[in-house]
Amino acid sequence: MKLYQYSSEDEALRALGTVVMDAGQIASREKRLKKLEKEGNDARGSVEEPVCVGHIINGDGSTYSLALLHGNNLVPLSKLGSVRILRGKNDSSVVCNKKKCEVTVKFCVIPPAEEQHDLVECVQVPVNLSGIELQKCMERKIREKEGLSYQLYMERLAVEAMKMESTSPEAAVAAESSSATMAGADNNDDMVVTAFEVSGNIDYSKLIEKFGSKPLTPYLLRRLENVTVKRGTVDKLHRFLRREIFFSHRDIEKICELLEGWYGITPPPEDGDMEVESNCSIASSGMPTTPCPFYLYTGRGPSSSAMHLGHLVPFLFTAWLQKAFRCPLVIQMTDDEKFLFKGVYSGENAGDGEENGAVGNDDEDPNRTGDNLNHFAYLTIENAKDIIACDFIKEKTFLFSDLDYVGRMYPNIVRIWKAVTVNQVNGIFGFDSSSNIGKIAFPAVQAAPSFGSSFPNVLGGGKANAATLACLIPCAIDQDPYFRLTRDIAHKLVPRHHPLQGKPSLIHSKFFPPLQGAQGKMSSSDANSAIFLTDTPEDIERKIKVHAFSGGQETKKLQEELGANLEVDVSYQWLRFFLEDDEELERIGKEYGSGKGEFWSTGKVKAKLVEVLKELVKEHQERRREVSEEVVKEWMTERSIL
Repeated sequence: MKLYQYSSEDEALRALGTVVMDAGQIASREKRLKKLEKEGNDARGSVEEPVCVGHIINGDGSTYSLALLHGNNLVPLSKLGSVRILRGKNDSSVVCNKKKCEVTVKFCVIPPAEEQHDLVECVQVPVNLSGIELQKCMERKIREKEGLSYQLYMERLAVEAMKMESTSPEAAVAAESSSATMAGADNNDDMVVTAFEVSGNIDYSKLIEKFGSKPLTPYLLRRLENVTVKRGTVDKLHRFLRREIFFSHRDIEKICELLEGWYGITPPPEDGDMEVESNCSIASSGMPTTPCPFYLYTGRGPSSSAMHLGHLVPFLFTAWLQKAFRCPLVIQMTDDEKFLFKGVYSGENAGDGEENGAVGNDDEDPNRTGDNLNHFAYLTIENAKDIIACDFIKEKTFLFSDLDYVGRMYPNIVRIWKAVTVNQVNGIFGFDSSSNIGKIAFPAVQAAPSFGSSFPNVLGGGKANAATLACLIPCAIDQDPYFRLTRDIAHKLVPRHHPLQGKPSLIHSKFFPPLQGAQGKMSSSDANSAIFLTDTPEDIERKIKVHAFSGGQETKKLQEELGANLEVDVSYQWLRFFLEDDEELERIGKEYGSGKGEFWSTGKVKAKLVEVLKELVKEHQERRREVSEEVVKEWMTERSIL
């Protein structure tokens, strides 16, 4: 490591460019120069002091890093003596508020007394440095070593050990695979989660912080257990809750309060020392005589005739919630949204307007338009069959198409339009002047079912007042932007005594990963990224065996030594969603993660997943065959579901 001295910052930048400066230094320099320019001073006046450039060289002779230093007090790590924490009032500190805790630690690095004079070699250099490949210093990959996980580090050591033992092709393949894994470690660092796009490695803790929601804590799960399992409506909490697949929420504690008041029970103690008494179980005292104080709301945008397992996740959970809470449920089919975002028009497809003597298919409407709006109405019926097959309670479920039911919701849609500006919608969803006006207007249509007054006949009547019912929305977290907007203006659409001031409560799920890798979410556009509810047993087995991304090692020896990476292994992650038995899942995870036992290998875990999915899809297909279009009409008929 050497220090190259320059007479000024400008001289160093002329020689090497801004590659030697970090973002903070660049911003500081630009700010300083702008200030001098504004004051009419020589822009070079404040940067003539000497600077140094630290040059770190790898063992192979290649440049590892360049860094601009103001001063020459650079000490090699080998010369460090001690680190002293500064504990003064204005030095290290801890500052906490309701949202975060900020820890500041200031310290000094002190060389040993006898070594303090032994600094890094300083040399004068000409304007141009020879032998330094500046482009390599700008590449991101040179810093990967500091950021690699411990597991990748151990894999590399294992591969190196194998090379020493043998020069077989198998060892070479393993080494190549490990290198490729490390090289691609930061390819998906950039997380994108919007209402229309999900990509990259998803950090759910960061999502909670970014969206401003709250994590589902163990205590909240105990409260949910108290108002469900302890009331006798279900045997245990859903596996999606037990395994943190639903992980985030807005105002779930208020839903618990409503249920506790409805049942006339107290919440469990926070310390967990006392067992909650089942003093109001359905088996002993029956349901309360008044309607449930809230309803569930979920939905589906019909983009394809066949739904996949990712689509099934929120409906399976919502069906459990409905049984657990014994509450009404409304399901919105946003055929209008899909047309606004994906619809097409062709003048050639338009009818000729002649009722008699039209040329072509006699079944075609001569007054038809050239768009495909009716196609999405057709997809609504097909998707509704799959949704009904998820085993909801028919008497407590209203399934509706926006194209059919929007008239009932229109007063609330108008109120939402009045309360929200175009700038707000564009800022949240990224629309601009090129977007059709339907896209900009649609968020109000998705928000309207959050208010019970949108369903005067479905949720009203008798002892119930639809306008004061609270709403709970189970959804994937990418749908949260719609309802953050809704919550901001909700108080304008409800009476003053609404229990949540009109704000819908939400419970968020993690994304169901595609077959090719445990990041982002599954898509209908890639048939090989998903298992569809129409797939045959042969299709399921082929897709899992061929396309399911494996977190296992490249060789049997490595697998037995290191085990699989469960975080990226799709087969294991899918078992977390669909295998009900907690003990069996735990055993599979331990054995696969250690490379020992019955499920030591990827093949064994994939075989188990194929078995689980075949049974799941078979049962769903059997229920769906019982759902005719007449049955769909019954579920979509406006009626009281209290």
